Amino acid sequence: MNKRDVKTNLLDHSQAKVRLLGEYVKRYLNIISNDGFTDAIHMYDLFCGQGIYENDGHGSPLVILEHVKETHYSLIDKKPRKLPKINCYLNDIEKSKTDILNQYITDNSLHYSVIGNLQISNADYKQAVVALKACFEKFKNEKAFVFIDPYGYKELVAGDIQGLLGKHKKSEVLLWLPIQFMYRFADEGTPAILKNFMSDLEIVEEAKKAKNVWEFISVLNKGFQHFLGNSFFVDHFSLQKEENTVFCLFFFTPHIKGFEKMLESKWEIDTQEGRGWRYCGNVPNLFSQQFTDELEEGLKSFFKSGRKYNSDVFEFVLRQGYLPKHATEVLTNLQKTGQLKVLLADGTTARKKSFYIKYCKPTDVEHKKVYFVLN
Repeated sequence: MNKRDVKTNLLDHSQAKVRLLGEYVKRYLNIISNDGFTDAIHMYDLFCGQGIYENDGHGSPLVILEHVKETHYSLIDKKPRKLPKINCYLNDIEKSKTDILNQYITDNSLHYSVIGNLQISNADYKQAVVALKACFEKFKNEKAFVFIDPYGYKELVAGDIQGLLGKHKKSEVLLWLPIQFMYRFADEGTPAILKNFMSDLEIVEEAKKAKNVWEFISVLNKGFQHFLGNSFFVDHFSLQKEENTVFCLFFFTPHIKGFEKMLESKWEIDTQEGRGWRYCGNVPNLFSQQFTDELEEGLKSFFKSGRKYNSDVFEFVLRQGYLPKHATEVLTNLQKTGQLKVLLADGTTARKKSFYIKYCKPTDVEHKKVYFVLN
């Protein structure tokens, strides 16, 4: 694969990347636009590139603009209150790329001022991050989504993600990393910038011990989670084009509901590509050991650690990278095989399959509707 191919064609792994980006942006915009609280949504693409490629593939800035436009016009006739403005900020340090992008947007009417502002810039990434940190701290009834698709990893500092998320809980970040190249240098001949990055996450030794790229991804995910703390949710989605070409998207959010929506996007793509959820329960077959143990055993250990309510299970399952429907399958099987009791808050037995594994505000009556006891 030559350099020209990479820079002028939207490759298979990039198509999967922008597809996941689009699936999440679609869900994100619909939720925030309907929350009755937010006045403005700010969408940022800090390495936007030219957007359009020789094979007619659409890159991240066009995918974002298309979903922004679609969301606005799908809601305009259905929503009684004023829609939030959806502002888009597309940045790339190379002006030649943003010139191509700007012309395509104009020629194809991909943005109207009634939707919100459109700003195309050529700022250095480091300067852009500093400006955004200060901007987000001033947000009131505003939300931000930041997509970072760097040209390698030399621009990255773990603290950038922490700074963009901040303490304000008004923003979410989606980060694209060339994992295979990072893994290749994690043990020997590590560039200083990558070593500093791993040092910030406190994963230098763990990264060296990773036996393959998939273990390295897991180490990174845990490193990010530890670095940011439990006030934030972290997950990843890996993409493998060839045996030695692996990329990975990392998602960061302070909001459990937004985290659930990203997982839904991820699992939708997984299922369609044949890599999705397969739970065998108590039915023995060749896949039982491989696909049953992780979530089922995780839930059993979780229940043994103390009383766990439905809201606790909801968060636990998401943090393991699974969806409520996956938990429901496991819990149904455990209940059916007599391994699990489900009790109402007053200690009486709940109706069968009444698990209430869903998002609830702490003030909702169903927040602690049932709890679980292993037999």
